[in-house]
Amino acid sequence: MKTTTSIKLDKDIKEKASALANELGLSLSSVINATLKKFVDERRVVLSVSPEFNKKTEEKFIRLRKDIKEGKNIVGPFDNLDDLFNDLEI
Repeated sequence: MKTTTSIKLDKDIKEKASALANELGLSLSSVINATLKKFVDERRVVLSVSPEFNKKTEEKFIRLRKDIKEGKNIVGPFDNLDDLFNDLEI
């Protein structure tokens, strides 16, 4: 059985959370449900903030994600460390 509840959220946080959930293929409702389920199951709240990338790192990360989606600049998998190090020219 499902129920509806209303909660007050900061507008900016709600918009950012909705956008991130959408980017991950989730609804904000499913994120909140999963969070509340974990809260009930574990009887604790764990709060953490992911580190934010600086501009240069963010740009590289975006390029990496684009390359992965396009199947470009991808190497491996490797069977052993020697093959990995050889490919990295270390």
